[in-house]
Amino acid sequence: MCSPALLHLLRCARTSVTRRASLSCTASRQGGGASRGVRRASGSTRFDSFGIWDNRREEAALRPPGAPRRETAPQVGLSRVGSASVLGLRRQNEDRLSVARIHDDLLYFAVFDGHGGPHAADYCATFMEKFIRDALEDDDDLEKVLKKAFVDVDEALHTHLSYFNNASFLTAGTTATVAMLRGGVELVVGSAGDSRALLCRKGGANALTRDHTPDRTDERRRIQRFGGFVAWNGSGEASVNGRLAVTRSIGDFRLKASGVIAEPDTRRLNVQHASDSFLALTTDGINFLLSDQEICDVINQCHDAAEAADVIAQRALQYGSEDNATAIVVPLGAWGKHQSSTGNYSLSRTFSSSGRWA
Repeated sequence: MCSPALLHLLRCARTSVTRRASLSCTASRQGGGASRGVRRASGSTRFDSFGIWDNRREEAALRPPGAPRRETAPQVGLSRVGSASVLGLRRQNEDRLSVARIHDDLLYFAVFDGHGGPHAADYCATFMEKFIRDALEDDDDLEKVLKKAFVDVDEALHTHLSYFNNASFLTAGTTATVAMLRGGVELVVGSAGDSRALLCRKGGANALTRDHTPDRTDERRRIQRFGGFVAWNGSGEASVNGRLAVTRSIGDFRLKASGVIAEPDTRRLNVQHASDSFLALTTDGINFLLSDQEICDVINQCHDAAEAADVIAQRALQYGSEDNATAIVVPLGAWGKHQSSTGNYSLSRTFSSSGRWA
């Protein structure tokens, strides 16, 4: 073979080998990135690094020929949900959380921030699910179910604490924020107090609750109508009768006559899995140090919901929170799809720059 022809063949062979090596390296890098984003759990659904549970592939394979295409909502598995609760600088952790499957298509998430002792938060974490189940036997409207369950658990707690014949137990109370997800799409949230729920949609924080505090005009008017009063301390923090920083709670029975109620505000919406990254429930140890958008940004940097819940609780402590800090993070269809730019938040912030402290 002539020399020019031989050189031509060698160049072609080298080019082919280089292309195969380049494609192999690219595939290896892509595979490695996916392996960090994919979490597998026994008996749970697989989702990719963008957080999409692609049940639609199975649905398409099982669909009879000629049948209309039906959109299938991603299934949120409890094994994917992350939660964390840290003590802070308090003597005991009075926060509680609950995650459960009520029915095959109905999930339950809740955070409770106790005060005056853990009795009320303990009771709610144990029995709120039961009262929700009871209410579901009479009504399918999840907003009505939550309102009834909150009031019923409040009445049952009073009966329970009265058995101890200890007046101090009746001063115990707790906030309650409960979220229920039905069919992977219908989301209903009920809240009493200042624990919060937010939905991250396209990278932006969407508040699903409003704090029930005495500085809200509507809440303050109810307190005053019942004969209670609102006092402000030297830091400008308002409280009911100078004792309680929230106007709605479960428990706090000595303040019921002053207008503190257990009935929650509720909200219903549909999850948009193509846009919604996660649902987060948090207690005030987090909320008073980080804004809703900061919570959104921090969680969006995490690989999975378990890491996210732990990071957001620890971040509150880094910012100076002395309170218990509790979070539940529920990953939705767009998990990882709308990542925020890494936030550079100052660790020198104090609580006064972030809102009310309790």
